[in-house]
Amino acid sequence: MAIEHRMRKPAIALIGFCLCVTLPVNADTRQAAESPSSNALAIEQSETERIDSQPFRADQWGLDESEWQRYQSLLQGIRGSVSPATLSPLEVLGIHARSADERRRYAEQWAVMMRDDAERILAFQRAYDAAQRRLFPNGLLIDPGVAASTKSDQRLAGKFVWQSSDRVLFFTDTQCPTCDAVLERLVSQIKQFSGIDLYLIDVFAGDESRIRDWAASKQIDPQWVSEHKITLNIDDGAIGKVSAHTGLQGQDLPVLILRRDDRLIPLPVSRF
Repeated sequence: MAIEHRMRKPAIALIGFCLCVTLPVNADTRQAAESPSSNALAIEQSETERIDSQPFRADQWGLDESEWQRYQSLLQGIRGSVSPATLSPLEVLGIHARSADERRRYAEQWAVMMRDDAERILAFQRAYDAAQRRLFPNGLLIDPGVAASTKSDQRLAGKFVWQSSDRVLFFTDTQCPTCDAVLERLVSQIKQFSGIDLYLIDVFAGDESRIRDWAASKQIDPQWVSEHKITLNIDDGAIGKVSAHTGLQGQDLPVLILRRDDRLIPLPVSRF
């Protein structure tokens, strides 16, 4: 970009008296001087009010004013009493659709929004994975010192009760119907423990789009991914490190490992 240079006029020295005039300062001028951020606060408040307005919120969900009002009305009935507060407006309207066409339209809107959100989440996950590899090139994903488990731990896996801090390491690939069935049963219990860390052994760096497609096909809730209730990971040899310390070498997929406190405990597939 060309930089424009302007010639400045030479200053003219004025010889003579300097007349200084003091202007009166009224209360409004003084208040404005003492509160330079007042205008900024007013703008911020106005923006907040705009975002909180019903037309703005309706537009964010692709709804018109009448649809938004119907959604609000439905929340006053049974839907607001039995459903979680996180239920989206599209889901509420879809559940209470007045025709098959209306139900299909809301379902399609919701599917598109969920897909777009999954794209954003997985893009950040890829950036996070790249940052881990860049910042910690020699770091192990799982500490072998933590991975050691005793025979009593293995027996515990057959009769344990979920603890809220438990996490499950779930090793699978993108073409494993048995794994899919086990994962579905495990997800149905996810409210009882901390979450699931999924590792895909047939996906490699540079091919992360397969994770996106696989997660979408398994209807994994993007909100769970954003909240780290479920994480999506490239295995990158992690299954070998875990198997070597838990005696699971050669086991068919899926491989499930319970992470409880400082222990890794094999979980039998038959448990699910």
